[in-house]
Amino acid sequence: MDSFGEGVVVFDADGFVTYANRRAQALLDTLDGEGGGRASELLPILARLGGRISPLRAGSLTLGEAVYLPAEEGSPSLADREKHAIVNTLNQTDWRLAEAARLLGISRTTLWRRLKRYGLHRDKRGNWAAYQSA
Repeated sequence: MDSFGEGVVVFDADGFVTYANRRAQALLDTLDGEGGGRASELLPILARLGGRISPLRAGSLTLGEAVYLPAEEGSPSLADREKHAIVNTLNQTDWRLAEAARLLGISRTTLWRRLKRYGLHRDKRGNWAAYQSA
């Protein structure tokens, strides 16, 4: 996985980092202990940096999660463009999910899955976590 242009961080089912390729390890080293290596603390940080979160499963067994970080060079990945399109559409609709899903041409369920994948979620007050579109 070190040949991937993007960074890859793998968390086990307990939420600990079990693997990070060179690109991801370099990024984790710059965080200087932020998150302490736990998924619950690192996932929001990695999502803000453009990370794409994907569950790791074998049948019905959840093995953990993987985070794919965008490559440094070149144009933004398809996932980056999708995330920006979703966030921009949500901002246009004042974060009304049904209307945003309709405008994007996807179901509300798919929109919910994408929000989870990109680490966008409600905070403790019921508001959506702030994400500034570029």
